[in-house]
Amino acid sequence: MTVEHKVPKAKFPVIDIHSHQGSLNQDSMKRLVETMDPLNLRVLTLADNISGERLVQTVAAINASPYKDRFRALAGINFSNVGPGWADKAIAQLRADIKAGALGVGEVGKQFGLRITKPDGSRLKVDDPEIDPLWDEFAKLDVPAFIHTAEPQEFFQPQDMKNERWLELSLFADRRNNQPGQVTFEQLMTERNNMIRKHPKTRFVLAHFGWHANDLQGLGKLLDEFPNVTVEAGAVLYDFGRQPRAAHDFFVKYQDRILFGKDSYQPEEFPYYWRVFETADEYFDYYRDYHAFWKMYGMNLPDEVLKKVYYKNAVRIFKGMPTAGWPQ
Repeated sequence: MTVEHKVPKAKFPVIDIHSHQGSLNQDSMKRLVETMDPLNLRVLTLADNISGERLVQTVAAINASPYKDRFRALAGINFSNVGPGWADKAIAQLRADIKAGALGVGEVGKQFGLRITKPDGSRLKVDDPEIDPLWDEFAKLDVPAFIHTAEPQEFFQPQDMKNERWLELSLFADRRNNQPGQVTFEQLMTERNNMIRKHPKTRFVLAHFGWHANDLQGLGKLLDEFPNVTVEAGAVLYDFGRQPRAAHDFFVKYQDRILFGKDSYQPEEFPYYWRVFETADEYFDYYRDYHAFWKMYGMNLPDEVLKKVYYKNAVRIFKGMPTAGWPQ
């Protein structure tokens, strides 16, 4: 057996750009900080797709607390009734939300593209031209759009013995996107890429590695084609940990294009990320067996890559993040 190197605390302070916390108040922020500090989590970014008065109240609660440098908020987009006149209203709301203190928008949820419909009942496509003016506004405001498109490819495939996510699909029926007439994974990726291609000046952050952590070569081609794209590493650790050498090389090559995010806030799960990223450990458990039944291996990333993934890239991409006190 090899020596284990448990990593309860990240080697460098971390900005999590993908956290779902709901409403915050003084007590909830205090409790969160008490769980963040042992992990070396310095900033949680609320990615709850909130907007308007709820966003204003959230930002005000953060700024009035002793923890104003520990939390940041993203705004949201309401895709109801996309059609004539929708873009003007959405742009006005985006401007108001950024003025209120949001650092960008996100997480634009998976229902966008999968299930949201237009007034005529048709599926709202990710590259719908009615939305184009809004994406252009992001470029004018110089704020990023953090977008979750589709789900893992396996969720769109038959639920059979060849599907490595069969257990998860058995447990969660709402994750099955493999029914007749359902939009395909490939179609959603095509629409997303068309959207990015149409808006080269808009900065897009793709949640969950764009669901391409199982195809790093393909993702590399995407990043090479679209210099306005970065990716976030939430909820795909199981793919990094089973291809540690390929993942290591990808993180080194694209070290300026990767952001840390976790998604579900479960403090006991973060150390698995630190261990995969920071050590060369072999054959250790993943934290959620219905995501992955295989073992993990460490990527042993260099310190400079860790710093960029953990906080440097987030500070650069999301203007308004705390800028002082980070290791150089």
